Amino acid sequence: MHLRTRLRQLTLTSIALVTAAAGLPPATAGASDAASRDRHPSSGGLSALIRYTEHGIPHIVAKDYANLGFGTGWAQAADQVCTLADGFVTVRGERSRHFGPDAAPDGSLSSATKNLSSDLYFAGVRDAGTVEKLLATPAPAGPSRQIKDSMRGWAAGYNAWLKQNRITDPACKDADWVRPVTPLDVARRGFAVSVLGGQGRGIDGITAATPPGAAPVGAVDPERAAGAAREIFASDKADMGSNAVAFSGKTTANGRGLLLGNPHYPWKGGRRFWQSQQTIPGELNVSGGSLLGTTVVNIGFNDKVAWSHTVATGVTLNLHQLTLDPADPTAYLVDGKPERMTKRTVSVPVKGGAPVTRSQWWTRYGPVVTGLGPSLPLPWSATTAYALNDPNAANMRGSDTALGFAKSRSTRDIQETLRRVQGLPWVNTVAADSAGHSFFSQSQVLPRITDELAQRCSTTLGKVTYPASGVAVLDGSRTDCALGSDKDAVQPGIFGPSKMPTLGDAPYTNNSNDSAWLTNADRPLTGYERIFGTVATPRSMRTRGAVEDVSAMAEKGGLTVGDLQRQQFANRAPAGDLAAADAAKGCTALAADRPDLRDACEVLGRWDRTVNTGSRGALLFDRFWRRLVASVSPAQLWKVPFSAADPVRTPNTLNTAAPGFETALAGAVAELKAAGITLDAPLGKHQFVVRNGKRVPLHGGTESLGIWNKIEPVWDSAGGGYTDVTTGSSHIQAVGWDGGRCPVARTLLTYAQSSNPSSPYYSDQTELYSGERWVTSRFCEKDILRSPELRVERVRER
Repeated sequence: MHLRTRLRQLTLTSIALVTAAAGLPPATAGASDAASRDRHPSSGGLSALIRYTEHGIPHIVAKDYANLGFGTGWAQAADQVCTLADGFVTVRGERSRHFGPDAAPDGSLSSATKNLSSDLYFAGVRDAGTVEKLLATPAPAGPSRQIKDSMRGWAAGYNAWLKQNRITDPACKDADWVRPVTPLDVARRGFAVSVLGGQGRGIDGITAATPPGAAPVGAVDPERAAGAAREIFASDKADMGSNAVAFSGKTTANGRGLLLGNPHYPWKGGRRFWQSQQTIPGELNVSGGSLLGTTVVNIGFNDKVAWSHTVATGVTLNLHQLTLDPADPTAYLVDGKPERMTKRTVSVPVKGGAPVTRSQWWTRYGPVVTGLGPSLPLPWSATTAYALNDPNAANMRGSDTALGFAKSRSTRDIQETLRRVQGLPWVNTVAADSAGHSFFSQSQVLPRITDELAQRCSTTLGKVTYPASGVAVLDGSRTDCALGSDKDAVQPGIFGPSKMPTLGDAPYTNNSNDSAWLTNADRPLTGYERIFGTVATPRSMRTRGAVEDVSAMAEKGGLTVGDLQRQQFANRAPAGDLAAADAAKGCTALAADRPDLRDACEVLGRWDRTVNTGSRGALLFDRFWRRLVASVSPAQLWKVPFSAADPVRTPNTLNTAAPGFETALAGAVAELKAAGITLDAPLGKHQFVVRNGKRVPLHGGTESLGIWNKIEPVWDSAGGGYTDVTTGSSHIQAVGWDGGRCPVARTLLTYAQSSNPSSPYYSDQTELYSGERWVTSRFCEKDILRSPELRVERVRER
C-alpha cells in the first residue's frame, strides 16, 4: 500500500510538471530543420510520462505534440517492435534485400504478392519524392504542423526505445533489419495506408507494366472484367470489415448517446490496432485504438464524443483507358495530340543476387497498370493501355482527421472535421455524443466520377464495370472526360463534403460494410453517385442481421452500455435463423436414401442458431453453409427472392432442391468425420487459437453466416478444426455517458497489445475475449491512479 501511494504521488507530481510545461509554445522548425531531421533520425530532448494500467494499456501524457508522439512511438515499440520494423522494411523498399524477392509480404501495407513488386513500388515512391511533396503541401490540403511534430516525435520515441532496450521477441531478435527510423519513414507508412484501396491494390500491375513487344496482346473481355471487378470490390470478399452503431438519446435510458464499434481487422501484421490514451493537458485527451505506426487514435472516445469506422463501399480508384500513338506505345493521345509517358527507372537490392532494375510508366492520370489482381488483367497492347487514378495518392490528411475527432466535443464537431479536412480514404464514420446525437457519414476521398460523367465518358469496358462494381473506366483521350472539381473539395478531382451520404440524429445509425442505403432502414439514404455504392440492392447477411438487431434495440429503448455489450457477444447466426430449419427438413428427406446423413439432420435441428463456444451444431452448419454458398448462386439459393421493398427480410426460405444442396451437406458431414470431429462437437473445441502452447477457444463466425461478432478462422482438419484467425473483431468499444466527467466505456482488444510471446500482454485480452469479458476503461485521472497494476515510466530521448 505504501508503494502504491508513492507511485500515485510520483505520477501526480510528474503530471503537474507536464501541465506547467504545457503552457510553453511547441517547438517550431523551418524547412532546413526538417531536412536535417531526416538525415539524423533522432534529434532534440523529447520525453513523456507513461502510466500503464491493466492489460498493458498506456496512458501517455506530454506537453505538446512532438513529446506526445515520442511517448506513443516508445510505447508502440515496446509492444510491437518486430511488426513495426517489418513495416518500415516494406516502405523503404527493402524486403527483397532482407527476405528474398519471391517471398510474400503479409499484406498489411499493400496487395503486392511478392517482395520484389512491393519493393519496386515503394522504392519508386521514394525516388519520386512523393511523400516529401505531400508533407510540403500547406494545410489543410497537406498535413498540419501538429501531425508533422507528432511524426517527428514518434520516430524519436521508437528510436529511443531501440537504443535503450533489448529486443526479446523471437520474430526479430538480433535481426539486422531492425533499424532506427526517420519522420519520413513514419510518413511513408501513413501514405501506404492511405493508398491501400487504390495504388496499393494495383502494385503487381504497376510494377509489371512493360510496353508491348512484337507479339499481339489480347483485348479485355468486358463481361468477364465486370464480374471480376464485382468480386474484387465486393464488401463480403474484403480482408477487412466492421460493424458500428450509434444510438441517439431517443433510445437510451438517460437521453445521452451510445456507440458500439466493432472493426474487423487483421489479427496479425501491420494493420493491427493498439490501445492507448493520449493527453496534452488543456489541449487533448482521447482514448482508443491506433493502427500500428500511426501517431493518433484512429477509433476512440473522449469525455464528450465517441466514434468508430467501417470499411466503406466507395471505390477509391478509377481507370483511364489510353489510346496510344500508333508510332509509339509509350505515348498516348489527348484530344488528338501525343503525350509521352514518364519513365521511372527503379532499382532494388536483392538478397543473394544483383540488384533488380525495372521501369514504371506514368501518365497525367497516374501509373500504367496491367491488372488489378490476376482475375482482372488490363493488357498493354499496341493500341491501348490503362492508367490508374488514385486521389488518395495526394492525401496525407487521415491523421489530421483523427486528431480533429479526438478534439471534438460533439457529433457536429465530427462532421465539421470531415468537412474541413476531408482525409479519410476508405472508411465510413459512425459517432455519438453525450448530448444524445447520433451521426453517420460516408465521407471518403473518392474520384469525382458522377453518374453523368460515367455515362458520357465510359469506354466499352467502363459501360459494364461501372454499373457492376463502381469501377469507372473513362476515355483518357478526351480532356472533356477529366474528373473536374467540386468547389467545397480540399483537393482537385474529388467529391466535396456536400456530396457525401450523411445521416444525423436517427434513433439508430448502423453500418456493416454495405452501402449507405440502409444506415437506418426507416430513413434510407439515396441520391448518391454509383461510385459511393448501390441503392435498393441485396444486403449482406451481416447487414441484414445487424439491422434486425439494432432496430429492435432502438424500438425497445432504455438502452445502456450493458445492452451494447450484450449485442457484441449475442453471437446470433442470421443465416442459421433463416436456413437451419429448412436445411434440417431437407436433410431428413435425403436421409431416407442417405443413412450417412441421419445424425446430421438431428444435429442441425437441435442447433441453437448461435456461434458461442458451447454451441453444438454450429460447426456442422458452418462447414455446410460455406460449401453451399460457394456452389449455389443467390438466385437458386432462396425460394423467395430479394425485394427492395423488404430488403432486411428477403431473400428467404432455403431452396433445398437446389443443385448442390445434397453435395454441400454430404461434403460437410464427410469432412468432419474424416477430421475425427463429432457432428455435434462444441464450437470452441474446434475453433481456437494457440497462445504459448495453450488453446484459447473462440466464439464468433464467418461473414456468410452474418455474425456481428465476425471472425475469419483458418481451417486445418489435421490440426483439429479452425486453428487460427486471419481477421475479425479487433478493437471493440462500447461507450456512453452518465452525466459525470468520465465516459462510461468498456473496451476489448481481441488479440491483445503485444505480438511478443514473452510479454504478459500477449494473450491476456484474447482470453478475456474467449470468456466474453471486457476491460473497464480508465479514462479519468482518479481511475488511472486507482489501478491495482499502475506502473509509471518517465521516458526520455537521452
